[in-house]
Amino acid sequence: MTAQVSSQAAQTIETAAYEVLVDVRNHIGHLTLNRPAGLNALTLGMVRSLQQQLDTWALDPQIRAVVLRGAGDKAFCAGGDIRSLYDSHKQGDTLHENFFVEEYALDLTIHHYRKPILALMDGFVLGGGMGLVQGADLRVVTERSRLGMPEVAIGYFPDVGGSYFLPRIPGELGIYLGVSGVQIHAADALYCGLADWYLDSRKLKQLDERLDRLEWHDTPLKDLQSLLAKLGQQQLPAPPLADLRSAIDHFFALPDVPSMVEQLRQVTVANSHEWALKTADLLDSRSPLAMAVTLEMLRRGRHLSLEDCFALELHLDRQWFERGDLIEGVRALLIDKDKNPRWNPPTLEALDANHVASFFDGFDDHGN
Repeated sequence: MTAQVSSQAAQTIETAAYEVLVDVRNHIGHLTLNRPAGLNALTLGMVRSLQQQLDTWALDPQIRAVVLRGAGDKAFCAGGDIRSLYDSHKQGDTLHENFFVEEYALDLTIHHYRKPILALMDGFVLGGGMGLVQGADLRVVTERSRLGMPEVAIGYFPDVGGSYFLPRIPGELGIYLGVSGVQIHAADALYCGLADWYLDSRKLKQLDERLDRLEWHDTPLKDLQSLLAKLGQQQLPAPPLADLRSAIDHFFALPDVPSMVEQLRQVTVANSHEWALKTADLLDSRSPLAMAVTLEMLRRGRHLSLEDCFALELHLDRQWFERGDLIEGVRALLIDKDKNPRWNPPTLEALDANHVASFFDGFDDHGN
């Protein structure tokens, strides 16, 4: 889902055609998320539109590849439209239940798509936006990219396949990203393997022009890679996470979140002291329950297949609106806007390990 930006009001299930723009040029299917005022946050209607178009193009021999992008220069996609999901739950509707099932199915479609998908990750790529791009073959970031799975900030957990792709980042970097909810820029995205190419945003127009003239050969993916190699690069100097890697690998391998915070506050080494205190303060502001469930989910996800990771996330989803902190987080962030969520439990010290474990009851390691 997401943990950041919502639409201004709940949407109906049907999405207007302009919310997902569809175009075909030079055997490439172009899909543009077109809600720039809402940072291209996903509605159920948009999910259905994307799914339908991808299914159609999968069977169309004239389509060689697909390009995904967001309208405007602020966001590819800032996640799911959490306000509409909140309203659905409060009204006793089923939209929020349908949304997760269909959103995850769309993400899986992208992971398994048999034609190359190029994702232009310009601007914010958060929550559900990450779900759309992490299954793509070619993930392109720019200097404006801000990637993250910030769900714990609203009392939720990093879903949309986060239980799969986060723990597969080297070391404990993915655990850090998921449990803290921090956002990263282009250099760190490449360093973590969450992006494949860097392209200056001023070259996006040039990329489009070259895509329109691209000569196709037997392997469309190689054709696209060759084009990107002429315009972009696959590494950037001095990713900040590289300098923090040893500290992150130590603290985020600790057995639980309270231990992480306790030890972070004891750091005295000059080059990591400021980061450690800032991280401890950040963790103290997040939902204790969401962080604890996230940690357990990510550690389980390391050993699960992609399909089983999505099944685990759905298993948690079906409990979270009633038993988790999401409704309170959305109230504090978007409804009342007091930014003072009353988490349950309110502190890390009050966490009950048995309560955390109970969210995983009834789920085995085969997606059941």
